Amino acid sequence: MSNLSVNHLLGIKNLSKHDIELILSTSKNFKEVINRPIKKVPSLRDITVANLFFENSTRTRLSFELAQKRLSADIINFSASNSSVKKGETLVDTVNNILAMKVDLIVMRHANAGAAIFLSKKVKAKIINAGDGAHEHPTQALLDAFSMQEKLGDLKGKKVAIVGDILHSRVALSNIFCLQKLGAKVKVCGPLTLIPKYITSLGVEVESDLRKALEWCDVANMLRIQLERQDTKYFPSLREYSMMYGLNKELLDSIKKKIVIMHPGPINRGVEITSDVADCDQSIILEQVENGVAVRMAVMFLLAGRQGD
Repeated sequence: MSNLSVNHLLGIKNLSKHDIELILSTSKNFKEVINRPIKKVPSLRDITVANLFFENSTRTRLSFELAQKRLSADIINFSASNSSVKKGETLVDTVNNILAMKVDLIVMRHANAGAAIFLSKKVKAKIINAGDGAHEHPTQALLDAFSMQEKLGDLKGKKVAIVGDILHSRVALSNIFCLQKLGAKVKVCGPLTLIPKYITSLGVEVESDLRKALEWCDVANMLRIQLERQDTKYFPSLREYSMMYGLNKELLDSIKKKIVIMHPGPINRGVEITSDVADCDQSIILEQVENGVAVRMAVMFLLAGRQGD
């Protein structure tokens, strides 16, 4: 069976282990493609993709756009800041107007959790969730898993610490679902004010001491503080946060083993991670960016393959 069990990529929660493994193995093939002298394949020729970004994005939007170009798709780019949404048009009306132009696939980022799920019930096109509020960011979790597999092989039994603002992070939730389905163990670490109360019900352990989390894990995924989503103060100051939960070279070198360092970006250098850690040989941050293109190519290719279903 080489089909996805879903018609949309709305979140990792909806995917089976087989779906995840299929996406990751397909990503491997596309990574070879993007490292060839001629980086284009005709896999999505005659498929039209609309990128709908209702929230600011640099890496994710560029990564999707490059993936679409590598697959020879036709692309429509939509930015809410200069659209009719500003005039009061609804999300469904906006999308239906775009679909009237015969769009097959929609990549959407939205500030409201559940926006992609809502839309998938209202329109006929395939939807890929490129991040919805503090809910999920499935392609980020898939590229993170792909990057870990490249470094560590099979993730079964591997230990991953997710450090930082878990409460406001869509990356954390998608990563937890993805890693657990692949058999990895997950701990979260950060100030208790930034750890959601329900997190232990997902089978995740909480560690409030960064050193202990680092000594336990094989991989440390460092998340940024999401100041734009915080409506109240969760800790005294960024300086204090950095002293307690920032990863610096001195701390990293004092850990007895070589752990893999990851970050979904954008990095706030000097807050959650120092420059000498971000740029050190244990960091795979730039590999994550490269792998993001291959993974997004795989997701769009597999969803478009179900076009006739």
